[in-house]
Amino acid sequence: MEEGIKEETKAAAAAASSGQTTAAAATTRNTTTVGDMADTTFNSIGDVLKLLPTATVIVYEVLTPILTNTGDCHLANKIVTPVLLVLCAFFCAFSQFTDSYVGADGKVRYGLVTARGLMPFSGGANEDTTGRDFSKYRLRFGDFVHAFFSVTVFAAVALLADANTVSCFYPSLKDQQKKVVMALPVVVGALASVIFVVFPSTRHGIGYPPAKPATASLASL
Repeated sequence: MEEGIKEETKAAAAAASSGQTTAAAATTRNTTTVGDMADTTFNSIGDVLKLLPTATVIVYEVLTPILTNTGDCHLANKIVTPVLLVLCAFFCAFSQFTDSYVGADGKVRYGLVTARGLMPFSGGANEDTTGRDFSKYRLRFGDFVHAFFSVTVFAAVALLADANTVSCFYPSLKDQQKKVVMALPVVVGALASVIFVVFPSTRHGIGYPPAKPATASLASL
């Protein structure tokens, strides 16, 4: 009788242990799956943010009330404001043709992307360029796509969503501006998401530097 009880106890303990192991394995798998999904989601969000010219829009929004006289434009305002628009649009496009790398000293260095590879802004005289393969940074078709849509997104925000610009150049559309502002983020988000699905970005241009590696690994770069 006692032996039967002991065997049943051992079997119950083994079953419980097996159940705990299975539950732990399932929990680990679920945690891994959730973690992978989170990483993928955040990477996608990061890619979308690269397409959105956030810093350029902020600069434009800060300067445009001054240049447009808060929407009450005169001839001088209508001349200066387009200059700011062109400069900001140029920077949006230009930043898509830049990339960066971490030098042996741990500093982030930027360069211009060309058909042959990355051309560092330092002129190539820096000793960090010795033995480094810059050909992997060469110009790609996706860079032109990103530049085009970056300018498009900036133009849409600056020309349609900015109240001062609307009041200055086409005041007749001012009554419909609120509808545009409400619809624009949805359209921009959907557009940017599609573009980065088709043309994913691996660039770390101006404003998006690469993560710095550990000090011990810098010597091997």
